[in-house]
Amino acid sequence: VQLQASGGGLVQPGGSLRLSCAVSLTFLNIDTTGWYRQAPGNQRELVAVISSSGGTDYADSVKGRFTISRDNAKNTVYLQMNSLRPEDTAVYYCNLKSRPYSYWGQGTKVTVSS
Repeated sequence: VQLQASGGGLVQPGGSLRLSCAVSLTFLNIDTTGWYRQAPGNQRELVAVISSSGGTDYADSVKGRFTISRDNAKNTVYLQMNSLRPEDTAVYYCNLKSRPYSYWGQGTKVTVSS
């Protein structure tokens, strides 16, 4: 199973980025797909997750600013990030869970700075 994350970069506070994660499984075989992030010195934390039925959940810190979605035809999950803040700076990882397995992408770095 392969997950290819992309879309990170440097953005000013208040700006937007869209992360993409291309997965090598069809979503029919996946329980959940999500985005996690890890800032220097911090533990990896859940940012957003989307289930096989399309249900979504978000960390409180990103609710109302970030949106997770997927394109079943492209086997790709997206994370639209708006109103970015310096505290959103981290390496973002995509993850998929297909019981009993959990797979990680390579990470894409997001830096929010003026």
